[in-house]
Amino acid sequence: MTSGQATSFALIMFLTGVGIPILAALNGGLGARLGSPMAASVILFGLALLIALAGAAATESLGDVRLSSGVPPQFYFGGLFVAFYVIAVTFIAPRFGVGNAIFFVLVGQLVSAAAIDHFGLFGSLRFPIDARRTAGIALMIAGVWLARRTG
Repeated sequence: MTSGQATSFALIMFLTGVGIPILAALNGGLGARLGSPMAASVILFGLALLIALAGAAATESLGDVRLSSGVPPQFYFGGLFVAFYVIAVTFIAPRFGVGNAIFFVLVGQLVSAAAIDHFGLFGSLRFPIDARRTAGIALMIAGVWLARRTG
C-alpha cells in the first residue's frame, strides 16, 4: 500500500466516522418526529438499499448479489449488526444524547477492533496487541470517558 492510498483510506474512514453521529442525530430525530424508532429505521434501510442497488448497477455488480454456499454463514451477519446499531442508536440517542450514545459506541468499537485485529478474526489482517497498543487504546478510552463527562 502506498502512502497516498493510506492517506486516502484514512480520510474516507475519518469522513465515515464523522457521519456516524450525524446518522444518529438525523435518524433519532426522524424516529422522534414519527413517534417510532422502528419506522425511522425502516426508512433508513429502504433508502440505503436503493443507494446500494444504484451503486451495484453503476459498477455492474448486481449479478454478484447472491447467497452462496461457498461463503461461510458468519460473513452474512453484518446486516444483523448494522440493524442492531441503527435501531439502538435511533431509539437511545434522543433519550441519552447523541454524544453519550456515540461515545459508548466508540468504546465498543475500540475493544472489538482490537480483538479482531489481535486474533485475525474473520480473515482480517493480524495486528497483535502489545503494550504500546494497549496503552494507546486505554488512552483513547480515557479520552472518550473525559469527553462524555458534562459539567
